[in-house]
Amino acid sequence: MLIYYIMKLSDENNINSNNDLDRGVLLEDKPKTKKPSMYNVLLLNDDYTPMEFVVLILESVFNKKEEEATQIMLHVHKNGIGVCGTFTYEVAEAKCKTVMDLAKKHEHPLQCTMEKN
Repeated sequence: MLIYYIMKLSDENNINSNNDLDRGVLLEDKPKTKKPSMYNVLLLNDDYTPMEFVVLILESVFNKKEEEATQIMLHVHKNGIGVCGTFTYEVAEAKCKTVMDLAKKHEHPLQCTMEKN
């Protein structure tokens, strides 16, 4: 914490013989921090990406267990979109890029996006 000592002279040009000083005030400057914004990473359904590939993505990129990955994949399949996880902006962006790169490498049209939570 930063501590500031503020001392104020009553009049710089006209100090009396007693050296009267107005006493300063001790102030503590508390750091103002806030929690970072969180972002949902979303998978979008398409008619061409195999379900097994989506499960593989969820397991490898999002560290989901097979059962949870399968549930998320089925949710995406039925509803057209599904949340894979919630992360800070930088982590969400990196995970989206990883998913898109893997999909492109395996020639699948799988899409991944993020939105503020």
